[in-house]
Amino acid sequence: MAERSTAAVDVADNSGDEPLAAGAAKATADGVDTQNGRAADGPMPETDGERTNAAPAAAPELHSGHKLARRYRLEECVTRLDGFSSWRAMDEKLRRAVGVHLLPADHPRARTVLAAARSSALLGDPRFVQVLDAVEENDLVYVVHEWLPDATELTAILAAGPLEPHEAYQLVSQVSQAMTAAHREGLAHLRLTPSAILRTSTGQYRIRGLAVNAALRGITSETPQRADTEAIGALLYAALTQRWPYETDAYGLAGLPKGVGLIAPDQVRAGVHRGLGELAMRALANDGATASRQEPACTTPEELAKAVAAMPRIRPPEPAFTAPPEYQHTTYQQGSYGRPLPPGTPTTQVASIPPPPLQSRTGRALKWGVAALLIAALGLGSWQLADKLLDHRNRGNGSNGTEQQQQPNGDKGPEKKAPVPLSIKGASEHVPEGSAQNANDVSKTYDGDASTYWRTKSFFEGPKLTIKSGVGIVYDLGDEHEVAEASIALRFTGDHTTLELYAVDSKPLKPISSLKKIAATTTNEQNVRLTVEKPVKSRYVLVWITAMPHAPLDDFSSAGYKQGITDVKFTG
Repeated sequence: MAERSTAAVDVADNSGDEPLAAGAAKATADGVDTQNGRAADGPMPETDGERTNAAPAAAPELHSGHKLARRYRLEECVTRLDGFSSWRAMDEKLRRAVGVHLLPADHPRARTVLAAARSSALLGDPRFVQVLDAVEENDLVYVVHEWLPDATELTAILAAGPLEPHEAYQLVSQVSQAMTAAHREGLAHLRLTPSAILRTSTGQYRIRGLAVNAALRGITSETPQRADTEAIGALLYAALTQRWPYETDAYGLAGLPKGVGLIAPDQVRAGVHRGLGELAMRALANDGATASRQEPACTTPEELAKAVAAMPRIRPPEPAFTAPPEYQHTTYQQGSYGRPLPPGTPTTQVASIPPPPLQSRTGRALKWGVAALLIAALGLGSWQLADKLLDHRNRGNGSNGTEQQQQPNGDKGPEKKAPVPLSIKGASEHVPEGSAQNANDVSKTYDGDASTYWRTKSFFEGPKLTIKSGVGIVYDLGDEHEVAEASIALRFTGDHTTLELYAVDSKPLKPISSLKKIAATTTNEQNVRLTVEKPVKSRYVLVWITAMPHAPLDDFSSAGYKQGITDVKFTG
């Protein structure tokens, strides 16, 4: 299964909670909103799925420090309810934080949770928080997932106020497109709440708990696409108005007034973007059209994504401009320099009149000093000129000519060696995390054929890789050689590509942070030369890519951030 960087899955069971007062709730480390020790998101509407009535088994009694599969060390329990518990843990193999859901193997929903986790992991879409492992072991079922400490929950974002129209547009566009892809693979969420949406530091939205959240709670629905579409509409409504579109308070948001039903966003808050408000109503009013324009309702994420794409583009807000301070004219520019001040004028507004330049005692000393320096400089120049003329005359007469011609040669250091091509004896992909890119095509990077290549997978985010530390190939030179330069031919141009060159002592490779970087560059070109400042002796050399350009569809590879290598040569 794909192993990538880190984020938690929302696991709070919200059924049975009383409505909460409006206000931001405290978010726990796994994304569960709590208030007064209870789940704060409130019950989901009936259209969001139906809960099964199987009696939960007791949650496994584990403690901090317990290790699963001799790899995942439990560190902090963030949720314990309904027969399962959720933990922040440490993957000691990859040295990174992960999230873990635990439940006993005889739990009535254990099999459903396992199946949901494995199906979600097979999707492999980076717009979702990835499931890294799903295992039944020692009477326990546990699901390991990403943990994104630098991402922010939508719950926390909405606590600060409604979103700008451009940000709300990005939210509904990205979430609807992601859920469209999930439903094409037969996967539903059924728990799309503000706690399930994360915004990364790059402004991308990621969805956590796909299929797993509903399985943990025993939630099912006969119309999953409709349920997820209405949930996206509720997210957009909340983003525009900072109100939850139902009568109950939830997720730190106040609900709508009781007895008035679903009202348009612009009736809740002034200044709401009209097109986005109508879009929220079309997603929420699944059983009819909106009252404003009689547009058809959106009943699937795909219909909603198409409706978003058909909208005029919403531009981001212009950056705030701070006017510079008013220009203050000097007294000279105001025409008052050297004039007597009128009666009553404050003395602080006029600069003091300087004495005439170079007329003081210090000025006269400065003039004599400059004159002495000029005389000395002229004398030194005349002496050097005379010395040069004598030297030229002596050379013309043949005196000491051999000695003077041999002296410069004696000062030269050792001559530089001509660069020698280094042959590549073998190569393999370096995969510190996740899966390989195209391991079978590595040999095509040094086969001498420019038409063959090794290519990475397509990534949704870029140019800098966010779900991996990098991708690359380690080359075996057969024996230790002094490496002075690497010539690399790339497949794609555009945006930019960041390449790093590392000298490797032995295989298997140590972590990237402990390797010796010998060269690096960022380029938009197709042919790159990485020159080592001081040649380094090494048998293995790693070519490491950390940023890639956006490239179109080609040879069964979808459009996205990707790069390929057609040819690599080393000289020493």
